[in-house]
Amino acid sequence: MNVSFHGLSAFPLTPADEEGLVDVEALSLLVQRLDAAEVDSIGLLGSTGSYAYLSRDDRLRAVNAAVECLKGKCRQLIVGVGTFRTSEAVALAKDAEAAGADALLLAPVSYTPLTQEEVYHHFAAVAGATSLPLCIYNNPSTTHFSFGDELLVRLAYIPHIRAVKMPLAAEMGFKAELERLRPRLGEDFAIGYSGDWGCSEAVLQGADCWYSVIGGLLPVPSLRLLRAAQAGDAAEVKRIEDYFQPLWSLFKEFGSYRVVYAAANLLSLTHRQPPLPVMPLSVSDCARVEEALAKLAELDGLPAATP
Repeated sequence: MNVSFHGLSAFPLTPADEEGLVDVEALSLLVQRLDAAEVDSIGLLGSTGSYAYLSRDDRLRAVNAAVECLKGKCRQLIVGVGTFRTSEAVALAKDAEAAGADALLLAPVSYTPLTQEEVYHHFAAVAGATSLPLCIYNNPSTTHFSFGDELLVRLAYIPHIRAVKMPLAAEMGFKAELERLRPRLGEDFAIGYSGDWGCSEAVLQGADCWYSVIGGLLPVPSLRLLRAAQAGDAAEVKRIEDYFQPLWSLFKEFGSYRVVYAAANLLSLTHRQPPLPVMPLSVSDCARVEEALAKLAELDGLPAATP
């Protein structure tokens, strides 16, 4: 399959019990919703998918469940393989390939701060371990590592490394960032963004992909927003964004991870909670999430807040 790393890449939760055993039934339901909505790709085991909290066996259980759901479908499955040791990341990449994943997503996870050179060799080793295309996960708010332009250029020359998932540009200056990076990374190298509240603007300014937290739970309204941005319809983007704003405010206040778990519970898509020590939202804050879902459900009558 030719993985393009374009459009809406939807990242679902990985519901699991208190010991980290993946709830295959709940995960399968989430993946089936994304397939039915025809998202461009499914990002399994990203940050929203709790990859850092799951063992190798539990991650493989999740990949196998998603692959089984998508068997015979054209939906692209991108699997996160970030972990502390290079050897373990290589093993996770090989597991994902053997299970039937279409692409990999790799973040430079570490306890000891990493240098640019160390990250280069880490990525080179993982990219060379399989035949799958790989997307760089640049997530400094979580990993505390920022990819310099020179490192991105070096990585773009490695076979199979074909995309980058970037944090939101400073002051939403995506056009300038894209104009700076594209000539050096190559036109076939896809540049996308995460940080849901800024990604429609990123796509309006020329980004290739929205790597979406909310898209993993509510793909229909997320696709509506993404398609408007792809069409360059700024007025329609603004209209749709108004319905998303209550959710974006909660994302900024509590972190998208906690909010999406609360929303998934409210929608009866799972009864699982985030892995401890991450705490679920309070009853009063869950009520605010419910109000935000109700606002989004008003978007042209779309059933965004129903299972």
